[in-house]
Amino acid sequence: MLLRRSKLLLSPSSRAAGHLVCRYFDVIVVGGGHAGTEAAAAAARVGAETLLITQKIKTIGVLSCNPSLGGVGKGHLVREVDALDGLCGRAGDWAGIHFSILNRSKGPAVWGPRAQLDRDRYREFIQSELLSTPRLTVLEGAVEGLLVSEPNPDQPGQIKVTGVRIAGGAQPINAKSVILTTGTFLSGALFMGQTVSQGGRMGDPPSCSGLSHTLRETLGLKIGRLRTGTPPRIVKDTVQLSLTKVCPGDKQPTPFSFLNKETRCKPEEQLPCYLTHTTPGVERVVKEGLHLNAHIQQDTKGPRYCPSIESRVLRFPGREQQVWLEPEGVASDLLYPQGLSMTLPPELQLRLIREIPALKQAEIRTPGYGVQYDFVCPTQLSPSLQVKKAQGLFLAGQINGTTGYEEAAAQGLWAGVSAARAALSLPLLALSRTQSYIGVLIDDLIVQGVTEPYRMFTSRAEFRIVLRSDNADLRLSTRGFEEMGCVSMQRYKEAVRMTDGLRDAMAALESISMSCTKWMEKLGQIHLSKTKSAKLNGLELLEYKDVTFEMLASAFPGCLSAYLEFSKRLKIEGLYRPHYMMQEQEMERVRKDENLSLPQDVDYLTLPISLSMEAREVLDRAKPHTLGAATRLPGITPSAIVHLLNYVRKTDKEREQERVHI
Repeated sequence: MLLRRSKLLLSPSSRAAGHLVCRYFDVIVVGGGHAGTEAAAAAARVGAETLLITQKIKTIGVLSCNPSLGGVGKGHLVREVDALDGLCGRAGDWAGIHFSILNRSKGPAVWGPRAQLDRDRYREFIQSELLSTPRLTVLEGAVEGLLVSEPNPDQPGQIKVTGVRIAGGAQPINAKSVILTTGTFLSGALFMGQTVSQGGRMGDPPSCSGLSHTLRETLGLKIGRLRTGTPPRIVKDTVQLSLTKVCPGDKQPTPFSFLNKETRCKPEEQLPCYLTHTTPGVERVVKEGLHLNAHIQQDTKGPRYCPSIESRVLRFPGREQQVWLEPEGVASDLLYPQGLSMTLPPELQLRLIREIPALKQAEIRTPGYGVQYDFVCPTQLSPSLQVKKAQGLFLAGQINGTTGYEEAAAQGLWAGVSAARAALSLPLLALSRTQSYIGVLIDDLIVQGVTEPYRMFTSRAEFRIVLRSDNADLRLSTRGFEEMGCVSMQRYKEAVRMTDGLRDAMAALESISMSCTKWMEKLGQIHLSKTKSAKLNGLELLEYKDVTFEMLASAFPGCLSAYLEFSKRLKIEGLYRPHYMMQEQEMERVRKDENLSLPQDVDYLTLPISLSMEAREVLDRAKPHTLGAATRLPGITPSAIVHLLNYVRKTDKEREQERVHI
C-alpha cells in the first residue's frame, strides 16, 4: 500500500517567522529548492537544530521546469535519496500522474524509473513534510552575506563560516554549519529575446548580490557562469492531439520509494503523454530569429543533454527533433513541450510552435525564457561537499555546476548529512563511487569539475551491475541508519527485513539442484541445453530469460512460496549473479585506492618524487583527497600513480615509526 503522510497539509504561513526567537542553529540551509529541502530535512533527521531560509515559503517544492522526476541515471539517484530517507521519492509517488520505466528493453541495471508529476501535489507534499519536521524551522528572508571568523587551527581551511546576514537589517543568525543551495538564483539573469532582467526564476528575484561578492572576494572562490532554459507552456485545448502519438503510462506503475507498494495514482487514472516532431519550418524560424536572441549568442555554457531548440538546430541542422507534450497536473489545462526550451521573443516562440502540425492553432500561456547564473567550480569542494577553504560551509545543487532536480536532491541530502555531522562534532563520511550513484556524482564533480551543466547517466558509473535502482535500499538504508544517522527506524527495519528475506530466498533456491533434463521435465516449456552435464541450482536457473521465480515457487511451493513477495528482485539477483564476482574484484581495487589518503597541505610543485610538470600542476590544482581520486584526473599517468603510491606508503611508514618512538 501507499505510505500516506500522517500529517495534515499545513499552511505555509504556519512557519513563516518575522522574528526568530533563536539566533543560533546547528545548521542553516539557504534556498528552498530540491537541494535545499533535502539538505534541511536530512540535517534535522541526523539530529541538528536546522534553519531553512527561503525567499518565499509558498515556493518551497516548486517544480521550476519540467514537472517530472527520474529517468535514466536520474531515477537511480531518486531511489538512493529515498533509501537514505529523503523526500523526493515519496513525493513523486504521491504526485505522479504518469509512470514509466525507461530503457526497459535493456537490462535491469540501466532501467530508469520516471514519473510525470502534478505540480501542485508535489509542492504540497514537500511543504507538508518540511513544515512538520522536528528540529526544523523555516524562515522567509534573503541572505545577503556570510559571517566569517578565524579558522580552527586543528582543521583544514583558511577561514571559518559562522552564520549568515539577512537582508533588511535583521540581526545576523549564527550557525556551526551553513549550506548554500542557491540554484539558478546566484546572480541570476533572465533572457527572453533581447530583454534581460534580474531573477533566478520568472517572478522571483535573484539572490542578494552580497552573497556572490562574499564567495568571490571574501572566500576567494573560483566562480563560473552557466545557463539553462525552459520552454513555453501551451494551452492543452488548443493542441490537435489527434496528430500526435499517444503514449500511456505503464500498466502497473512502479513506485520510487521502497516504503511504498503502490502509487497514489491508480493505473487507470494515469494521464497520457504525446509525441510529435519538429519540421523544417521550426529550423527556419530559429535561424531568422538568431539576431534577436541575446541568450543563445553568448558564450556561457548550457546543458548538453537538455539543450534549447535553438542549440539543437544549430548543432544538428536538417534533423527532425522529438517533442514530448506532457501534462502538468490533473487539474491543469497546460502541456509542457519537452524539447522546445527556447529564449526567442514571445511572438517568434508562437510562430515556431505553430510550425509543428499538432500545434498549428496552439496558444502559449507563458513564454519560454533562459537563465544565466553563477556557480562555484566544484573542484574546490571536499567529498563531504564542504568548501576546502572555508570551515563550516557546504554547497549543494546547481551552485556546484549540475543540472536537474535529481542531481540537486542527491547533493542536498549528502550536504545535509555532512553539515549536521560537522555541527554535532561527528566524523565526516564519504560515499564511494563503488557504493552509489550519489558517490559517482560527487566524485565526478570534485575530481573532474564541470565545463557545462552536469547530468547523471548510468554510463558514468563503472559498477552499474551492482549499483542498480532496485537494490538501493540494500546498499544504503542500513548504513544510513547505523553510520550516518539519517534513516528512520521504520525504514531500517524494512531494509533489514528485505535483506534477510532475499538472503534466505537465495539460500533456498541454491538448495534445489538438478540436471537440465530434470529441470525441463519439472518446469515444462523452458529452453536449456540437454547436453550440459553440470547440475543447475534454482538461483542459477533464474539467469535464463524464460524462467521466473513464480515458476520455481509453483514447482517447489514448500520451500519457495514464502518468498513470492521478493520474486522480481530475485529474478534480477539471479540474472546478474555471475557478473558480481568480476565487478567485486575491481571494486575492491578501487576501495583500496580510496582508502589511501593524500595530504591536503602537500606542495606537489616541489614534492621530491618523479613527476612531470603537467602532473604536478594538475595535482596541485585539484588537491585530490585519495589516491583513487588522483587516478581519475586528466593527465595523471599510471607511472605518476605508482610514484604517488610509493610516497603515501613511505610517509605512512614514517608516521607510524614516529608514533612508536613517542
